[in-house]
Amino acid sequence: MKIGIICYPTYGGSGVIATELGCNLSRLGHEVHFICYNLPARLTCQPNVYFHLVDVVSYPLFKFPPYTLALASKTAEVIEEYGLDIIHAHYAVPHAMSAHLAQQIVGDTQIKIITTLHGTDIRLVGLEPSYYRATKYAISNNNGLTAVSQYLADITREEFKIDRPIEVIPNFVDNQRFIRKPDAQLRLQYAAPDQKIITHISNFRTVKRIPDILQTFALISQKIPVRLLLVGDGPEINHAAELVNKLRIHHRVHFLNLVNNVEDILSISDLFLLLSETESFGLAALEAMSCEVPVIASRVGGIPEVVQHGECGFLADVGAIEEFARLSLTILQDEVLSAKMGKMGRQIAIERFSSEKVIPLYENYYKRVLAGGI
Repeated sequence: MKIGIICYPTYGGSGVIATELGCNLSRLGHEVHFICYNLPARLTCQPNVYFHLVDVVSYPLFKFPPYTLALASKTAEVIEEYGLDIIHAHYAVPHAMSAHLAQQIVGDTQIKIITTLHGTDIRLVGLEPSYYRATKYAISNNNGLTAVSQYLADITREEFKIDRPIEVIPNFVDNQRFIRKPDAQLRLQYAAPDQKIITHISNFRTVKRIPDILQTFALISQKIPVRLLLVGDGPEINHAAELVNKLRIHHRVHFLNLVNNVEDILSISDLFLLLSETESFGLAALEAMSCEVPVIASRVGGIPEVVQHGECGFLADVGAIEEFARLSLTILQDEVLSAKMGKMGRQIAIERFSSEKVIPLYENYYKRVLAGGI
């Protein structure tokens, strides 16, 4: 198949999954075309993979550059030049809308459009009055619709009053890449031998509740020697730095910014924190599990579909900082429990969310769409 993938080229979950999906499909012999405003963060050069840059022209008349139109125009160009069979849009607005416009531009309804919902495109952006009707139109006018969790599929039907089929295809992880290979020298860069390492990875947006991460860590640090690694970047990063100083934990916290090989950081970690306001899946938690790192997370959204409470970590209500700290200490102070949860987390990651199991689900879904079976 000739597949076009439209996604955000960032370190966020939707961009990571879209990129990894395309790379895996190319290894299976499919021709994959990424159409983005920048080179996707995890995209590697390999046969059957092409990248097409969307050039957004800044014109004085436009207060905001019309990215949706530029993306639609570039997508139409790629469809015509390469004879694509499928456009797979990751994110409803603007990507699914741009794919629909591109289909109209080329006037070829044989081109199939598939949209994968990742979460914020439905729960946040899509519910904004300015985007609600456009989002509903985008997810209603395509040939296939998938969601990364049952939770997200259910809330999409509820919020947008649609009764069309939504295929649940979960996010996935490369278990060969995300495998625990502790680097003693790397660990010593951040912690002494008697200190535990807690890690958080995100795009540092408000929904991630970074203050809860820091306050939870502050409580933990009062009980045991511990260090916190914060991986990523985003709008809350400066606020986080200010709060670190206010809580007087600056000598225990490391800001690592964007890290390409996050599996190296996870491999030296003893605990992973994901205390978000909501999550449709929790890809970072899954990558931690694959590296045998127990997870403490909020009991919200699709997280319980990934993190099994009491097996590979613990869940608690949003904002329950003291409970998060108590549960964290339960793991960090019990090496037997920690190892058991780590092993169980990797087992879950392999049995339910490995790329070897999930990629064929997408491949088969594509074939069904092309055959008109959805």
